Amino acid sequence: MSFTEKLLTVPPPIEVAGRRIKRYHVTADPAGIAPDVEKAAYAILPELLPEPDGTPPVTFVVLHRGGDTGAYLNAYSWVWDNVLHFRGAAAGQPVLGCPDGDPAHFVATDRPWIGCVWELPPIQHERDAWIRHILAPETPDLEAYLADSLPEGTTGDHA
Repeated sequence: MSFTEKLLTVPPPIEVAGRRIKRYHVTADPAGIAPDVEKAAYAILPELLPEPDGTPPVTFVVLHRGGDTGAYLNAYSWVWDNVLHFRGAAAGQPVLGCPDGDPAHFVATDRPWIGCVWELPPIQHERDAWIRHILAPETPDLEAYLADSLPEGTTGDHA
């Protein structure tokens, strides 16, 4: 099995269940993620979000369309000021408890996995952006954090 980086796109933030959501999409398909898969992923997102705790209500997600029937939604939410809360969902991947091979039929997963090699690059960027815009300044700047995303391109070569 040879490794190849995948394409990374950064759609604009959205709001779901009172949380601002930064978005990353990962796929090998130059056409991007199919609209029905994207719609289904964001429909399950409220189930993956933590209760408010006083931390700015912000989450970043990685929606990944695998090379087979699988699709994955990883939701990383900032809680307790400087901690990432993780919940994930999958579709089209029976080995993960999905009921069928439909990449638009998402179910929440209970695996402790935080992401595969193509899904991990945004985590480092988001950590640094959270410090840069929320934790380090005298006055946190949520809008600056929301505007600060990993550049589009591929999942690799962001050093």
